[in-house]
Amino acid sequence: MVTVGLAFISALVGWSATAALAAYAQRRPGVASVGWLVAALGTTVGLSAGVVGAMFDFGGATFRILHIGISLLGPLYMAWGAFEYGVRSPRGRFTSRLFLSAFTIVPLVVLSIDRVGTSFGDSYPALGEHYDLIPRSLVNVAQVLVAVLLVTALVAVARRDSVNRGTDLSVLGLVALSVLLSVLVGRLGLGAWGALLMLGAVSALWGAAAMAARPRRDPYDDDGYDDYEDYGDADEDLDDDLLEEPVRRKRREADPYDDYYDGPPVRQAPPAKLRGVITIYTLADGRGTGFDRLADAVVAQVSHREPDTLLFACHTVPSAPLQRIVYAIYRDELAQEEHEQQPHVLEFSRLSTQHVVATNVIELSLSGAAASDGLTAMLMPH
Repeated sequence: MVTVGLAFISALVGWSATAALAAYAQRRPGVASVGWLVAALGTTVGLSAGVVGAMFDFGGATFRILHIGISLLGPLYMAWGAFEYGVRSPRGRFTSRLFLSAFTIVPLVVLSIDRVGTSFGDSYPALGEHYDLIPRSLVNVAQVLVAVLLVTALVAVARRDSVNRGTDLSVLGLVALSVLLSVLVGRLGLGAWGALLMLGAVSALWGAAAMAARPRRDPYDDDGYDDYEDYGDADEDLDDDLLEEPVRRKRREADPYDDYYDGPPVRQAPPAKLRGVITIYTLADGRGTGFDRLADAVVAQVSHREPDTLLFACHTVPSAPLQRIVYAIYRDELAQEEHEQQPHVLEFSRLSTQHVVATNVIELSLSGAAASDGLTAMLMPH
């Protein structure tokens, strides 16, 4: 009865954790949260089969479902979620998804159809006692991949110079603990202790997801937290909270009497030393909408407040949905410096880090150009 009670509690906590992770994934959508949700669901389905097995003795079906959940899908998707959470390299993430697909489909099919032993009891059975060599080998290789993903994520976060590094390491540590407990129970069974350890595994995963879903620390905020968690309102915050006077410095060739006249500055013919910058942003999955809202807001501010920024435009890339290209042309070097010190530009740089995994900047000096008279007016209307 102790085993039945612990198995039931583990499954109940597992379903609660799955519901909580679904809410976290909806609140802060991302690949990592989806991976952990799949892991929680797979583990919980396995634990539910464990309740049936503990009550009526395990059979072939309950044994398969239990180990598909706690030995394969649970650890694999926990580790993959940790990798997506900790590693920012698009190439690394793409490679991990290829391995994830291979080590999900093939072992899942083999574990589902391969023959198993027939002698079961009412305690959690160890995987190696009832599966043959091929399914055991596939699970072993999948768990090696799990270890590689976890170690890579931990190293990537540990080497990152970030104010949130401590929190990120705590998240990954809880995920690693959950993986370790799940793998241990799958390999050894452990009877009633196995059900108790799986309760700890589910709780650790729940805690990791809850910690990852909390607002992140931000060194620019007085209270230490990011007030811009709601991406839908980010552009309004940018417009409303940053209506400060734009940065203006005396131009090197300015008329000293210019300060006595009112009215907007008049755009003149561009001099020979125009400056240009192309910035290529690579976005995290699911962050395109939030970044585009920030970009629209800062483009409007630049158009309204920076007469010496001759062109400032943000482009999407149809063939690369996770890339954005910002193209800017400045009247001269001083105009570029003024642009980079504007409050709305600084705030855009701060907020956009939540959406961006990589940035490439290309500095340009104009050597020749041709454009229609209405190009600037069309791209940057006043």
